[in-house]
Amino acid sequence: MSRQFDDASQEWRSDGPFSGLSMGAFEPIAVDLVEHDDEFVATVDLPGFERDEVDIRVTDHTLRIEAEHEESVDEEEERYIRHERRHKAMHRSIRLPDEVDKDNVKARMNNGVLTITLPRLETEEARRIDVE
Repeated sequence: MSRQFDDASQEWRSDGPFSGLSMGAFEPIAVDLVEHDDEFVATVDLPGFERDEVDIRVTDHTLRIEAEHEESVDEEEERYIRHERRHKAMHRSIRLPDEVDKDNVKARMNNGVLTITLPRLETEEARRIDVE
């Protein structure tokens, strides 16, 4: 039985016949979220993605990031000895601890690292209500 597991695991190696299926159609995005006094800053590694392949949406207490990219590697251009294509899509939704000012969210991407600055929404102090 041990040998059967070893044989089966060989099929899922990085160069095995099922290697492209190991992560599925969508991969989760790892996000670092830092809280400052007046803002949240999210940092996301998106190697190989361009700015126009990234979609960021902010609603209520949620930050949603989606990235989609078509990759191709060609070797020996005239007659393909090896030709690989892969569609890579990643997504992540994060619940934010406070409301953010959706109109002033800023995002920038530099060398595959996406940085999103989410200013906190100014909230009024709680007001005491007298009961009659």
